[in-house]
Amino acid sequence: MFELRLLCPEERVEAVGDALEALDALSISVEDADARTPAEQALFGEPGMPPPKEGWQRSIVVALFAEEAQAAEAAQLLAPQDFFQDCKLLGMNAVPDQDWVRLTQSQFEPVRITDSFWIVPTWHEPPQEAQQVIRLDPGLAFGTGTHPTTRMCLRWIAAHPQQGARVLDYGCGSGILAIGAALFGATSVDAVDIDEAAVKSTQENASANGVRLAVGLPDRASGRYDTVLANILATPLKVLAPLLCGHVAPGGALVLAGILARQADELKAAYAPLCALHVSDEEDGWILMTARG
Repeated sequence: MFELRLLCPEERVEAVGDALEALDALSISVEDADARTPAEQALFGEPGMPPPKEGWQRSIVVALFAEEAQAAEAAQLLAPQDFFQDCKLLGMNAVPDQDWVRLTQSQFEPVRITDSFWIVPTWHEPPQEAQQVIRLDPGLAFGTGTHPTTRMCLRWIAAHPQQGARVLDYGCGSGILAIGAALFGATSVDAVDIDEAAVKSTQENASANGVRLAVGLPDRASGRYDTVLANILATPLKVLAPLLCGHVAPGGALVLAGILARQADELKAAYAPLCALHVSDEEDGWILMTARG
């Protein structure tokens, strides 16, 4: 396979991407040309919502082609186009054959949650200091411990032992939060998701970690819980406010994640008629919000 790399201003990214797709590119990705420099820009978006921008002020567009001739032809055809104005060809390179399984595995190291609590892929040995370990491999469902929202939720669980608690993980993804709650003492954990793949993934991960969870679609959630966890995104969290708060037992904890720092006020406003949310943790522009029932 061959990789074509182009430097484009933000306003040209969409047109160039569309053209590359029409020229049979196998994949197209966009990167910040100023990444890891003082000029780097942070762009955040939510699935199902329009992207905040099509790219960065200076974007690198990377297209992958099956054959060298296709990549060369694409570069030749793009150059004279009006929409390619202010764009630049950075290069065309052969993509070396690799052991993609090993390469993928190498990208997932053990993740530290606390000094003694770690998320460890099955191809790694747990660190010596790890006293609590969740064994988890990357899969189709969200939640491997590498994202700040997941880490913040797990840190909260570790700091608030769930001994004897009834816990709900709403939007469970891989089941990582539900498993964490069970490891930290919860005696009853319901893990629910609208995605059948997430339900299957959670069941498999629970079995691999030796914990018992009640897993299913959202209608499995019933009654009140000592802790309600929801690591989703700001928009669905606002819609779900009455449902989630309705599941929190008196004196229980509501723990919400998937929220950008700039969205804190809108979440507080959405939940104000039901509970008083406050920011409990922050990492890399994401926040954890909690409330008491």
